Parts: sequence; C-alpha cells; structure tokens
Amino acid sequence: MVEKIILGTYTRRVSEGIYTIELDTEKEELTGLKLATKENSPTYLAKSEAGYLYNVTSIDGLGGIGAYDPNFHFLNAVTESGAPLCYVAVDEVRQLVYGANYHKGEVNVYRILDNGGLEATDAVFHQEETGPHKNQDHAHVHYTDLTPDNRLVVCDLGTDRVYTYDVSNEGKLSLISEFVVDPGTGPRHLVFHPINKTIAYLFGELDSTVRVLTYNKEQGTFEEKQKISTLPENFNEENGGAAIRVSKDGRFVYASNRGHNSIAVFAVSEKDQTLECIQIIATEGDFPRDFALSPDNNYIVCANQNSDNLTLYYRHENTGLLELRQKDIYAPECVCVYFDRSIEK
Repeated sequence: MVEKIILGTYTRRVSEGIYTIELDTEKEELTGLKLATKENSPTYLAKSEAGYLYNVTSIDGLGGIGAYDPNFHFLNAVTESGAPLCYVAVDEVRQLVYGANYHKGEVNVYRILDNGGLEATDAVFHQEETGPHKNQDHAHVHYTDLTPDNRLVVCDLGTDRVYTYDVSNEGKLSLISEFVVDPGTGPRHLVFHPINKTIAYLFGELDSTVRVLTYNKEQGTFEEKQKISTLPENFNEENGGAAIRVSKDGRFVYASNRGHNSIAVFAVSEKDQTLECIQIIATEGDFPRDFALSPDNNYIVCANQNSDNLTLYYRHENTGLLELRQKDIYAPECVCVYFDRSIEK
C-alpha cells in the first residue's frame, strides 16, 4: 500500500513550502518528494474530512492561517499583524478550525466557509503569570485541539497552564478550567488515550517530561497522576520536548527529544494507563520536531528539522518497539508530518 504524506516546513533556508512524499509499506521506503505548493513557512497543517487543507502562513508581514482545496489551489488566508500560528486543528462537528499563536499568546478560532475557506470568529489572549524559564517571557500558546467530548484544550508553554474551553456552534470560546503544572514545565502538546478517553498525556517542552493526567468530563478539569522523563538518566545537555503520539490501541506512547535527538517509547499500563519507558531510539538526524504514525500504526515517520531528513521506523505492534528501516531521506526544513487520511474529491 502507498500512503500519501503531507510535509509542513520552515522556508528559512532551502524549503519552498508544502511538500508531499509517499510511504510504500510493501517496500518499506519513502519516495517521491514533491513540492505541492509554494508557501511561506507552513510549519503546521491539518486537513478536513472534505479534503481542505489548513496551514500556518504569513503574507506581507502578517501572520495567520491559509486554506487550500484538495488539489492545493489557494482559497484564502486570514492574517493579522504579528507572527503566524504554530498549530492548527479541525473541528468537524462544528466546522471550525483552531489555531495556536505561540508568539502572541493567542488562541484563534475560524469558521469553515462553504467553499472551504475560512473566516475568523474569536480570539483569546492569555494574561496569566508566566514561568521562570528563559523561554517563558510571556504567554506562548502551543496547542489547540479537541477533547474527546468536543471541548477545546489549550497548552500554554509560557504560563505553565492547560486551559479548557467550551466552544459555541458559532465559534466563541468560554473558559471553564485551568490546570497549572510545575513552574518551568512548558506545556507543549497533549494527546488523549484513544480507548479510555479520560486519560491524557501532556508533554513538557522545557523539562522533557510526560505527565499522565486524568480528565473529568463533567467539569472539564485535569489532575496529575504521574510524571516521567523522556531522557536517559545520564543525559545533562540541553533538550526540548517536541511531538507526542499514542498508538490507536492505547498501549504505547511516543515522544520526541530535540537535543538528545531521539524518540522515547513508553508502555501504557493496562491497569491505570501510567507509563514505563521501554526504549529510547536515535532519530538519525538533528532536531526531531515532529513525527507521525501511519494509519495502520505499523510505521513512524520522523522529521529532523535541522538536518533536512526524514527517518522511517517499523513499529512492532505487540511490543511497541521501533526498528529503523530508512534514514537520510531528504525533506528540507521539515517540521510537520501529516498522513493524508482525508476523503478524496
């Protein structure tokens, strides 16, 4: 089977925008890198079930979000003064798109129009006290995505908080809770257990830890039950946590380390969904900002931003362990790996 992958990139050096590449699962190889469309640093992207693509963009010094049809034809962009977004997610139920603006500390909401384009519906700025780390100079929203019960959960690296919002059908946000982690954690991304759905795994970028959280659906609140490092005990150099994923059977969690340049593999306890580190494997490149599991969960594709390469692993279903299959696959300044599972038009 051939799986299509869309790659988001920075365009600071050699990249020209959004690329596609294919994973041949029979040959176990990545091939056919192509430029899909020229775009200015489309560092994160997501697609709707209808096939529309939404990506980070900046145009004429304004930052925001862009929309493309399934054939990568430009539809429109919603931009404003300041830096672009860093995360994009689609809400199929309400036909909304959410964006995280790291530099502005802002949560953005957009409505999907009939033609697949976007219009802004709401924006919220975080004003809470920030953490002690040098990278916590002000609020830094890094993640905006849905809970299993269709609330919006937001990670703010600057304020050391996870926010939960109710969302109206018109795309307006109402804050219902804040979960505060240890100072200097730097919450970056969060994933929910796909089976349990009341357990979430929160990646701290600044302290390189994963926290196991319980989610109270009635109140929209979180509570911590475990904290575990993603690094070997003897590693004392600089590191930043990046992407976190969970297998679709809920038995394994994966997290990438920028600095140590590795992916940490965790086994999930069947009893209480806590974690045990079972493998830390090199990413065969520098600065693994993102990675993704293939739709069948048999492979992981990792993007190494600074070394311009992708790495392919085979994932053993029963053990969760990763095995290198391919490395040094050229992908310029890649920072987002997205398996295209949308409906073809």
